[in-house]
Amino acid sequence: MPKLITVARVEEIPPGTGRTVQVEGIRIALYNVEGSFYAIDNTCPHAGGPLGEGHLDGCLVKCPWHGWQFDLRTGERPENPDITVACCPVQIKGNEVQVALPDTFSI
Repeated sequence: MPKLITVARVEEIPPGTGRTVQVEGIRIALYNVEGSFYAIDNTCPHAGGPLGEGHLDGCLVKCPWHGWQFDLRTGERPENPDITVACCPVQIKGNEVQVALPDTFSI
């Protein structure tokens, strides 16, 4: 697994919320779904909308610009699973939320 980088503290992202964080210059959408943390590319492939500002419904996030949805667990768009956003591994270490950039990201 790539190097893990601390991006937030657990209490900074309460269940049912998300935010955008920077990981080595890359903007990542980080969400807490009932205590499980997920991280995906912040950029919606449709028109570049900020997924970190999207509406969370269970494990689905809806882009605030045009409503495209993505499953936080897989990065897939439920309406068309061929359209995806990259997912990042997330680990909780103590009270820190750590994210690793997968090889699909480039700076």
